[in-house]
Amino acid sequence: MIKYIGSKRRLVPTIVELCQRASAGRPGVALDLFSGTSRVGHALKREGWRVLSCDSNAYAYTLATCYVQADRERVLGHAARLITELQAIAPKAGYFTETFCERSRFIHPTNGARIDAIRERIASLSLEPVLERVVLVSLMEAADRVDSTTGVQMAYLKSWAPRAHKTLELRTPDVLPRAARGAGLAFQGDVLDACDWFGAFAPDADVAYLDPPYNQHSYLGNYHVWESLVRWDKPEVYGIACKRVDCRTRKSRFNSRPKIESAIAEVIGRVRAKTVILSFNDEGMVSRERIEAMLSERFGHEPVVVEHEGNRYVGAKIGIHNPRGQRVGTVGRLRNCEYLFVAGAGAEAMRSELVAA
Repeated sequence: MIKYIGSKRRLVPTIVELCQRASAGRPGVALDLFSGTSRVGHALKREGWRVLSCDSNAYAYTLATCYVQADRERVLGHAARLITELQAIAPKAGYFTETFCERSRFIHPTNGARIDAIRERIASLSLEPVLERVVLVSLMEAADRVDSTTGVQMAYLKSWAPRAHKTLELRTPDVLPRAARGAGLAFQGDVLDACDWFGAFAPDADVAYLDPPYNQHSYLGNYHVWESLVRWDKPEVYGIACKRVDCRTRKSRFNSRPKIESAIAEVIGRVRAKTVILSFNDEGMVSRERIEAMLSERFGHEPVVVEHEGNRYVGAKIGIHNPRGQRVGTVGRLRNCEYLFVAGAGAEAMRSELVAA
């Protein structure tokens, strides 16, 4: 899967275990309301859960369609044949190369020309939507493996990363068979709309996993290259990073210090599930105490909190630099703590286990 700031790669086993404990060890129905790369949804589907995912960004919706909604038995054979054909297409530079390889330096132009040719070919095929998104994930992940960034697309490395000189290689994504609890579903849109829709569509959800943004940096801005690659709308861009112009207008209240607390409280109040597991960082714009209070108000009891300490995003090690590449500041710390708040029936079950022990 793509490199992603805030990725729960190391936390996935813990999150899956908490979900399993919340549903008495049986696969259930899970809502993944800020799906991102769909690592969590993919892991739950592998364990037999029916997963309903939501994200506002097109690239994340594409990933969720591939890893949560698509089923191996329906799409993998056709997808694998298409990916083999696309790998053999001759390169032809176009919008992507000009924008993200020459005006900016996210991908080496040699690979940019291959991305342009492959993406144009995908657009010309008018594929069935789920199949198209599986193939687009193959291209996105191939581009991610040869990029020249530290993991976000707000900037690129001053010199080409060694991986940028490797040849772009399409691989078939790890599409899973349909889960034992039923077909997954990907939803693109506002999280509150998803809460309402999922509440009507799947009122028996066992767990809702919430992983909202925690600071002022938007995921659209952090991964605008993937948004443009998936949408293929060839938008106007601005700045050194060649961001999409709609990065200026598609703002999330979860990236606003004055609005984030009320936004999280509204989601907690609207989501319908027996257990809520909420992930948040100790560098976030809302304190641990406030999140505990929101969950306590919603469920009538204090949440169980699981702490996980780890290294900060790799950019913290590189340090703070000005546009000329000169170091201009120091990073306060290199480690942080991720909190997993568990509230609802799952928290009560865990407390009962502790008392019994």
